[in-house]
Amino acid sequence: MGLTLSELAQRLGVDLRGEGDRVITSVGTLQGGGEGALGFLANPAYRRYLTGTRLSAVLLSAEDAADCPVAALVSDNPYADYARAVRLLYPRRKPAPGVHESALIDPAAQIDAGASIAEQVVVGPGARIARGVRLGPACIIGENVSIGEDSELVARVTVLAAARIGRRACIQPGAVIGAEGFGLAASGEGWEKVPQLGSVVIGDDVDIGANTTIDRGALEDTVIEDGVRIDNQVQVAHNVFIGAHTAIAGCVGISGSARIGRHCRLAGGVGVVGHLEIADGVTVTGMSMVTRSISRPGTVWSAGTPLMENHEWRRNAVRMKQLDAQARRLSGIERKLLK
Repeated sequence: MGLTLSELAQRLGVDLRGEGDRVITSVGTLQGGGEGALGFLANPAYRRYLTGTRLSAVLLSAEDAADCPVAALVSDNPYADYARAVRLLYPRRKPAPGVHESALIDPAAQIDAGASIAEQVVVGPGARIARGVRLGPACIIGENVSIGEDSELVARVTVLAAARIGRRACIQPGAVIGAEGFGLAASGEGWEKVPQLGSVVIGDDVDIGANTTIDRGALEDTVIEDGVRIDNQVQVAHNVFIGAHTAIAGCVGISGSARIGRHCRLAGGVGVVGHLEIADGVTVTGMSMVTRSISRPGTVWSAGTPLMENHEWRRNAVRMKQLDAQARRLSGIERKLLK
């Protein structure tokens, strides 16, 4: 599919500097793209490639547009507008509505005629699949599960425990929603398994990555609010609450009953201890271990022992590099004093 630069500018709501009738058919990098391709500049580290680019057009800021040798689409947020442009240029093919002959659908399930059910899908009794839902190959939808309009489960997704998924969700292969949480009570020399009776509630416009697991609640529900983005291989334990529009990178582990605020960012490998709270707008950098609640909204926290605010961690990291030299100086002073 191709769009003229004028059409792209109009649909993205950005200013065009250059020939509006030039057709864009693909996307590319500043250093590797060619004729008919659109690129973007958002990271200053790549600015050195701008003047030599062979792209047909570049999405960039007004500050960088003066040095652009080709047509410029001037944006306040080039990376976000690039994402929108890619969706326009590469629209996803939607499968035709209908149920594949190999799917196993319980007679008590409710499947809208506008849904698409692929091969080897299993849908249990009482499940409700709304219009425009796309269930990819080998998905398993348990009893009384509800999936909202235009949501997509790409392949091999399992949804259990009467979980409720909102509209326009996108769940990648291998994700498991509603498995039993890790509820155990010590009993003598062993363990007593605590029954998990809650469910999972997922809002609208939520993305969930491949092989991510979101456990059902023990008594109340595990809740993922609207617009949350969860990467691959993330563990969300029972009764966790994740506020709207929070983004969680790969390999994060969130222990039971933790509450994550809205618009937070958890970088890769972060661990969150159970039963604590993180305020709205908090950023936690990669591999940090959150061992206590964070009550100040909008703060940045980094790895440390214990967890500490980012600016404090940076100062301590510099001091850490100086420890050897400081120890040598101190030893020299001690030798002089002891003579």
